[in-house]
Amino acid sequence: DLNSQICKGRASELILIQEALQEKKIGQIAEMIAAQPEKKFVMIAGPSSAGKTTFSHRLSIQLCALGLHPHPIAVNNYFINREDNPKDENGNYNFECLEALDVELLNHDMNQLLSGQTVELPEFDFMNGRRLYKGDNLRIGTQDVLILEGIHSLNPKMSYALSDEDKYKIYISPLNQLMIGSEDKISTLDSRLIRRIVRDARTRGTSAKNTIVRDNRTRGHDIERTLSMWQSVRQGEERYIFPYEDNADVMFNSGLLYEYSVLKKHIEPLLMAVEETSPYYSDVLRLKELTDRFLPLEETVVPLNSILREFIGGGCFKV
Repeated sequence: DLNSQICKGRASELILIQEALQEKKIGQIAEMIAAQPEKKFVMIAGPSSAGKTTFSHRLSIQLCALGLHPHPIAVNNYFINREDNPKDENGNYNFECLEALDVELLNHDMNQLLSGQTVELPEFDFMNGRRLYKGDNLRIGTQDVLILEGIHSLNPKMSYALSDEDKYKIYISPLNQLMIGSEDKISTLDSRLIRRIVRDARTRGTSAKNTIVRDNRTRGHDIERTLSMWQSVRQGEERYIFPYEDNADVMFNSGLLYEYSVLKKHIEPLLMAVEETSPYYSDVLRLKELTDRFLPLEETVVPLNSILREFIGGGCFKV
């Protein structure tokens, strides 16, 4: 049915409808937050490649339209310095665990803001693995709302010093609605994996969860690096994210019906570059079989504020 709409020249209409539905939902969430002035913290959590960062910015725009002053804060800026980061059982840095964050500093800063103090917010340098301060000072008033976005945001231990009465909690994840035939539903896990592969290949070297310094890897090695980390990411989600999703006040579906058709041209060269001898070749074949089913769409029709822009690039938000 999706391919049929593309063949009929109705792709732009489909995209606009999908984006309008998401914007409507984001607007409704903003109205619920605005109706509860005691909620000073909006906590946004979700699994890898859910689109949390773009969602936090779009929610901020909606809150601005309602007269509030939102301040998106990436919890990842509170990572501890790289040399102190915990390691997993294989000796690799574990960026998924709560202990990778300076939870005490985060709670201290948020409480200082809540009490009317001026706080200099940190910025984490992922290339060098250090937390830096660059004069990003913040002081909040009665109309200000702090939007904390990160995988642990629904875990009570992350914000242990903040009252639950001050928090509005949101869980975000792309829940796939597409079927192949009458019974075969496309995996939401594959949806997120494709998003992550495309984003990692585009931003390799700039994220703590990808790699520390970019080298001259080929496209094939780029995707293999992402696939090699996927099991660890999934284990982290099962341990640190999914147990807390029921704590959310509202759930947001960040999936887009048309996204496979746009992601197709981005991921196909990456899949084709993987050698048959790769230990991840079976995953590559599965993803190739999936993306082969979709007709391609040019990304020029994707709005600049779309969650999909977080992965393909070219958006209007700094993500």
